[in-house]
Amino acid sequence: MDKLPPLNGKEVCRILEKEGFVYVRQTGSHRIYRKTLGEESITIPVPVHSNTSLKKGALHAILKKARISWEKLSFLLSVLGILLH
Repeated sequence: MDKLPPLNGKEVCRILEKEGFVYVRQTGSHRIYRKTLGEESITIPVPVHSNTSLKKGALHAILKKARISWEKLSFLLSVLGILLH
C-alpha cells in the first residue's frame, strides 16, 4: 500500500457519504456517520477541525473501520475530484 494522502475532515466526510454512510449528528467538532449492514451497524466519528489534515493514524483508523481499501480510496478520490495535496 502506498502512503495515505493527507485529507482533511470535510474530504473524509465526502468519501464516507459516497460509500453509503449517513450523517447522524455532530458533537462539538466531530461529525458522526453511520452505515447499517444487515444487522450490523458501523458508527464512525470524524474530526472536522477547520481545514487541518487528519493525522495518518486517525485517517487509517477511520478507513479501516469503514472497510475502505487503498484501491477503493483511490477510486473515490478520483470520482469526487479531490486533489491530493
